[in-house]
Amino acid sequence: MRRRALVFGWLPAGAAARATSKDPRLKNAFRRPEKNGWTFVRLAGAPREIGFQHGNLLAPEIQDAFRVIAYNLTSEGKKEWPFFREAAEKTFWPRVEDEYRQELEGIVEGLNAKGAKLDLWDLVAYNAALEFSPNYLNWFNRKQNPSAALRLSTADRCSAFVATGSYTRDGRIVIGHNNWTGYADGARWSMIFEISPAKGYRILMDGLPGYIHSGDDFGMNSAGIAITETTITQFDGFDPGGIPEFARARKAMQYANSIDEFARLMREGNNGAYANNWLVADRNSGEIASLELGLKNVELRRTKDGYLSGANFPVSEKLAREETDFPMNDAGASANARRIRWDQLMAEHKGRIDVAAGQRFLSDHYDTFQNKVEPNERTLCGHVDLSPRGLGRWQPPFGMAGTVQAKVADAAMVERLSLTACMGHPCGLHFRAADHLRRYPRFNASKPYLRNLPSRGWTDFGPDTK
Repeated sequence: MRRRALVFGWLPAGAAARATSKDPRLKNAFRRPEKNGWTFVRLAGAPREIGFQHGNLLAPEIQDAFRVIAYNLTSEGKKEWPFFREAAEKTFWPRVEDEYRQELEGIVEGLNAKGAKLDLWDLVAYNAALEFSPNYLNWFNRKQNPSAALRLSTADRCSAFVATGSYTRDGRIVIGHNNWTGYADGARWSMIFEISPAKGYRILMDGLPGYIHSGDDFGMNSAGIAITETTITQFDGFDPGGIPEFARARKAMQYANSIDEFARLMREGNNGAYANNWLVADRNSGEIASLELGLKNVELRRTKDGYLSGANFPVSEKLAREETDFPMNDAGASANARRIRWDQLMAEHKGRIDVAAGQRFLSDHYDTFQNKVEPNERTLCGHVDLSPRGLGRWQPPFGMAGTVQAKVADAAMVERLSLTACMGHPCGLHFRAADHLRRYPRFNASKPYLRNLPSRGWTDFGPDTK
């Protein structure tokens, strides 16, 4: 199928930052200059105010990231952009509650005030991107023609851990996560949001510009709850009558004051899309938990002395059997190799896990299948671009994907709403787009969307970021 190039109105980079405004909706919001690849943004107020601030302060970045996500969706799904807009309006929007409708509408207002041409259905589809591919698309294609349905695979996204009790240096929680995705969109996953909503708890989280949720889901709130997740790979399921995951994830980040409340908010209206193993920590009680959230199978595990890890593997054999085609016994599969590595690292560092250890874990290059150090698709710090095997149905050999950034926090940091983060591979290796395309010209169609992804080193962020 011949596809038209995607063209969207956008502003030159930096235009929004240079512009001045006397709009009273911006009085409690600001953005800091980029620091080691990250942009820190503060948003505060009622939902529509928060949205307006978001769209206004980040207009160039939102339009740039939107262009990449729209290209990804139309390329993967073999659908034109109006298909996604229509699904956003008819399937996702009706189940978004009013608070987040107002915030999304406010983002559009903020964008439009800066001359951007994106509208509400563009923005809703953009926020639901991780639910569209593959969950919604697989569901839609089966509904249209079961015998000829395009089967897309859930990507291997992210490595994460949470530990407490006898496993950590001070007996309190430590939580860490690195984001696996394509390098084109991953280079834009560079926002640190501090959000002070009129209702609920203050939030600190990473994210894509224009997302009301984190998306890769690392964050914390002022009630002392820290949250992250990894995708359940090769999962297939979707309920069109459910609440969008992007709305539930944001609500849980904003309103949960306990592990039980987090689990309730994520389960309520579960649509099965973007199914994850959520890792949650309560800095007040020292308890940690894993909420494995499929569509048919949901299980909550918790402890005050131990660790929980995520690397895209299904924990529940029942979930794996009924809702995935995941190869549980294949030691060479990326998720299984990384699961083994997490167990090794936790055992080796029991009693000594802290923020510095977490940074090293997320930079790890030990391949448990080959029993050697080699950065590739099987290591906690992922480098699919260096792998002659690629990564299952998600990425071909030498595909331009892997770890794009990482974050870690301990109980003391969660208490003051702060984290340490690294943009780019935390191991220190750089991705150079032109060099990779020169070696593998078959990926040249992605050239307009690619950026270099240098490793920037670890940087601390919090509400008092200077």
